[in-house]
Amino acid sequence: MKNATNALAYYRTSSAANLEGDSLERQQAAVKRYATLTGIEVVGEFYDAAVSGADPIDTRPGFSAMLTRIESNGVRLVVVEDASRFARSVLAQELGVLVMAERGVRVVTASSEDLTATDDPAKVMMRQVVGAFAEYEKARLVGKLRVARDRASERAGKRVEGRKGYDDTNPALVADAKRLARKSPKTGKSRSLKLISAELGKLGYLTCTGKLFSVGQIQKLLSY
Repeated sequence: MKNATNALAYYRTSSAANLEGDSLERQQAAVKRYATLTGIEVVGEFYDAAVSGADPIDTRPGFSAMLTRIESNGVRLVVVEDASRFARSVLAQELGVLVMAERGVRVVTASSEDLTATDDPAKVMMRQVVGAFAEYEKARLVGKLRVARDRASERAGKRVEGRKGYDDTNPALVADAKRLARKSPKTGKSRSLKLISAELGKLGYLTCTGKLFSVGQIQKLLSY
């Protein structure tokens, strides 16, 4: 595409359960539509899978890789589906905007909202309000899930836990990992280590920081 403005695309899914859904494809389609309408060319895509929107940007591998690309090749435009994909918490959102602005990078959404615009006080205020509302909605959802677990515990007569913490000595975790690693009796094929990690995530097994297991951690589990 001649005379096109180069841009990078950033995608994020917030939980392991979304990895096999259409979240990534939806985000890619939105960015592609925006690129077509505005005549920009997406020259790189960066993705953080199962990363909370409240997580600091410096802890996100995809975001960090994108910053490295920005600092090495001069691209000064990043496109996201919407503000919530960039960050949900006000703190993470504002920090991300500051990091980009300091590098002279614009962050725009697929609906043409410029998240890095700082010359318009109204836009800055609205960005903060939207971020605060997203943070509130997430906290409200967490509260509802906690209430639901408490009710389920009362009905079952025992505690129903939420997310399971990472403990590689947990017999149930090891057993589930090995079960998922077995070959399918129908196809004779076995899951990849990455897919095993995603399946364990759906069962509630995550690391102590709430992330999916790495390939190395899965290999260790399967060695027991």
